[in-house]
Amino acid sequence: MKELTFEQHERYMQETLRLAHLAQEEGEVPNGCVIVDAGQVRRAEAAIIGRAYNQVEKLRDATAHAEMLAITQATEALDDWRLTDTIMYITKEPCAMCAGAIVLARIPLVVYGLPDPQRGGVSVFNLLDHPRLNHRCEVIPGVLEEPCRELFQEFFRDRR
Repeated sequence: MKELTFEQHERYMQETLRLAHLAQEEGEVPNGCVIVDAGQVRRAEAAIIGRAYNQVEKLRDATAHAEMLAITQATEALDDWRLTDTIMYITKEPCAMCAGAIVLARIPLVVYGLPDPQRGGVSVFNLLDHPRLNHRCEVIPGVLEEPCRELFQEFFRDRR
């Protein structure tokens, strides 16, 4: 996969933050996710094929994480469950459930802002690069980490 510029990664991360703010307004954990078609990005075409934010409370569904909802949209957009030429952008490091779905969907690159050293599917469970799994993802952590951190801190401070 041809490497995108840091500015391109930041642009898509800005969209995850916008979505995360929508989640926060609805009382959801403020996580946003965008999936782009990397081939379209390389051709400078419209690229977002999946976008979502957490909707666990709204849908009363423990699996309604931003990543899961965005994967469903992206597979519908491409008419294929294999998302082999895509990039996922997430406000916060994916949990184990979402990391498993990312691996199953064959997403090659995951970019996230805020690490989750207690529950993260990358930093705790190493699911995106586990040697016994049939797919491994490249990971770029820490893109727009500070605005992501501030958003999560604000959300949980207000909840307490």
